[in-house]
Parts: sequence; C-alpha cells; structure tokens
Amino acid sequence: MNDTIPILSLLIFAPLVGALFIYLMGEDDPETPQNARYTALWTTLIVFVASLGVLRRFELDTYEFQLTEYANWFTDYDINYHLGVDGISIFFVLLTTFLMPFCILASWNSITTRVREYMIAFLVLETFMIGVFCALDLVLFYIFFEGMLIPMFLIIGIWGGDNRVYASFKFFLYTLAGSVLFLIAVIYMFLEVGTTDIPLLMLSVPEMPLHVQNLLWLAMLASFAVKVPMWPVHTWLPDAHVQAPTAGSVILAGVLLKMGGYGFLRFSLPLLPDASHYFAPLIFGLSIVAVIYTSLVALMQEDMKKLIAYSSVAHMGFVTIGIFTFNQQGIEGGIVQMLSHGLVSAALFLCVGVVYDRIHTREIARYGGLVHRMPKYALVFMVFTMASIGLPATSGFVGELLVLVGAYQVDSWLAFLAATGVVLGAAYMLWLYRRVMFGELVKADLKDILDLDRRELIIFVPIILGVLYMGIYPEPMLNVLRASVEHLIEQSQGLGLSTCISGLVK
Repeated sequence: MNDTIPILSLLIFAPLVGALFIYLMGEDDPETPQNARYTALWTTLIVFVASLGVLRRFELDTYEFQLTEYANWFTDYDINYHLGVDGISIFFVLLTTFLMPFCILASWNSITTRVREYMIAFLVLETFMIGVFCALDLVLFYIFFEGMLIPMFLIIGIWGGDNRVYASFKFFLYTLAGSVLFLIAVIYMFLEVGTTDIPLLMLSVPEMPLHVQNLLWLAMLASFAVKVPMWPVHTWLPDAHVQAPTAGSVILAGVLLKMGGYGFLRFSLPLLPDASHYFAPLIFGLSIVAVIYTSLVALMQEDMKKLIAYSSVAHMGFVTIGIFTFNQQGIEGGIVQMLSHGLVSAALFLCVGVVYDRIHTREIARYGGLVHRMPKYALVFMVFTMASIGLPATSGFVGELLVLVGAYQVDSWLAFLAATGVVLGAAYMLWLYRRVMFGELVKADLKDILDLDRRELIIFVPIILGVLYMGIYPEPMLNVLRASVEHLIEQSQGLGLSTCISGLVK
C-alpha cells in the first residue's frame, strides 16, 4: 500500500527538525535550557500523535508492507531509500514514539547541565530508532541501526554516573564489534543477489545453500545477540544501565533492546529459514541459560538498577525462545513480550529514578518503609512489579503465556525450563519490593521524602493504562500481528526444525 503523504519520512525526520530548532537557540541565553525542554517535549508529542495516524491507516487483512515510500539513492548499485511498515514493525514504531515524551519529562529536573545538547541527543536518537523499524533496504537499515550508537554513547558518557566513560565505551565496543560481521553479511548478500532491497532479498536469499545460510546467520547472530542481549554477550547491559541517566535507561530497556529481537524477525527467519531451523537448538540453549542464570544473579544484586537490568536479560530470553519456536503462539508471544517489556522495564527504571532524584542512591539496603511516606509511589511500583512477574490482567502475562504455549509445542522440557524463569522472576521482584516498600521507616533522610508529584503521575498513568490494556484485552494488538506473523511462519518453513535437529544429531 502506497500513500501520497510520506508519513513515515515525516515520523523519522521530524525529531531532527526539533533538534535543529534547539541547536539554533542561543547558548548563552538563560532561557535556553527551559526552551530546549519544551521544544523537545512538543516535538516528541507531535511525533507520537503522527504515529497514531500510521496505525489508523493500517490495513489488517494483509501481510504486505504498507505506507511504503521509495526513492532512488545509489541507482548504479540498486541501493534505495525504501520505507514501509507491516504488522510487526508498526508496534515498535508506536512503542518508540510513546516512550520518548516520558524520557523528556523524566529528565525535566534531573538534567541541569548541557540541557540543550542532551535534548538534541535524544531527538537524534529517536530519528535513528524509528528509522530502524521502517527501513526496507539493508543499507538504510544498517545506517539507522549503527547510528543509534552515537547519541546513546554520548548520553551515557556525558550525563551518566561516576563510571560512565567505562560503561559507554563497553556498550559502544560490544555493539559495534557484532555489527561488523552483520555488515559483512550485508555485503555478501548484495554481491550475490545484486540488491539490498529487503522484500527482494526475501525472495532470493532463502534459495542459497545451507552452509552459506549458516555463515550468514552466524554473522547476523553476532550483531543481534549483543543487542538483545543474549547470554553470554550481555555483560555490557548492567554497566550501561547503572551508569546511564534515568531517561537513558528507559530508552535503552524500552526500545534499544528490541532491536535484536526485531532483527531476528525481519532478517534471520525470513531470509535464512534453513539456518534458523538449524541453529534453533542453540538459541533455545542460550535462552534457557539466560532465563535461569541471570534470574539467579538478579537475586544477588544490591543495586536496584542492576537488578532490573539482569531481569531484562531474563525476560528477553523468553523473547528469543518464542521467536524460534516457528509457530503462531510462540512468535506472537515473543513480540508481545518485547512490547510488554518495553513498557514495564522502562517504567521500573522510571520508578528507580523517582527515589534516586530524592535520595541520590540506588542501594536497596538504603531504603525501607517507603509505603508510609509514598503511598502513591508504592501503588505504581506494585503495578509494574506485578506486570514484570507476569500477573494475569497485565501485559507480562499475555506474552509469557503465549511463549510457553509455543515452547510446549516444540518440546515440553523447553517449556518447563522456561517456566522456571517465571518463578525466579517472582522471587527477585517481590524481594526488591519488600525491601524497598515495607518495614519500619527508620532512616532519617526517608522520613521527609515526598510522594509522586503531578509531573511524575503524568508519566506513570499512561504507562499503567497501556500495561493493563495489553493484559486485559490483547485481541486488537494480536489482530494487527496475525497476518504478518502467519506470513513470517510460511517464509521460515525452510527444511523444518525436526530435519535440522536430526542433522545435528547425526
């Protein structure tokens, strides 16, 4: 479906216009920091409203890419500016545009130095993130995919904690190293097929021999596994979360971690179906280790941000299990789990940011009894704790249930081992909530702590509504996903999982 209005281009580049306005503000003007905040906030709100227009124009009964835009870029090499969304990518665009205004609001009082540059970095980051989910050309995708590293590197490295330089370089080097192999895979496919157009590659690349698919798949895994992140290339994530400012952690957990899962859905399964089946047991093994091991590590954490960071690795383990089940429930569950985690994990980091702004510590032992002084905060934190655990009527329950149903169709032991993550998740999240909220309020600096203000309630209420809506009535979202997921399953049939497992055994 083509559209006369280039709405996807407007979505992608509107944040850059806002960034330009902020850049042109007088650096020495005392009003500039506040004007930069308002400009960034209004820009992100406008982009979010425009993204709702994308959803409104979306047709449910087709798996084809919609709202497509096409323009010649490098004509001699058949590399073009090609955009479009399907039932899978549209929700990740909405997730990105939904979270960005909250990132700006969360930084309203906490970021007081170089405010103009901070807001520019976030708006540039939004452009790259939306571009990733809309790109239908491999080179264009790669530019957006790698471009995200620069503003995120700056956000962590300039406005982060005491050890921010180490964390930012670790984040940058881990993700860049994996992406170099992805670039090699892109170059190989271009040389073999003669185009970087993703829909055309979906018709040609699956015909390649299995040994070639395997090498290309491993090259892509190197990039996507770091972005998810999968065990054992997850160690950059806790450091990045601990050192990043609150809004940096929100967008890192809410959107950037979804890039790896989206890469598997957009490239690994449809482009390399035989290799995806062949390596599915490897993905299951790494995912189970991630679910169980990082949950146990989370139980031992003394820093709230670090605990939530390790919980993210465990939850994303569910995502990779669901994606590689190659059935409707598993893939839909993996996507819903990504969207749910994007809301819930982002909200948990916002909750940590609330008390950090007041007490300036994330150490769990420094808190206790907050429910006596912060009843609104305790209620909000409880909702997101329950959603992280996967309580029925929350978004976390829908995603985890569908993944477990899909995993059971593949292997009952796979489902059983994945389900242990639900139990361990309840253990570390309830342990965190009890330590922070309950008990006697004995620490002097907590006796005067203030409850949520109006700005913070404006941030949390829409996210709570989104989490409950996804949990209570997920059918509209699943309706949008259904046609694209069914087509993805058809594309990913390949040799079949049983054939590839038999080959591994032999």
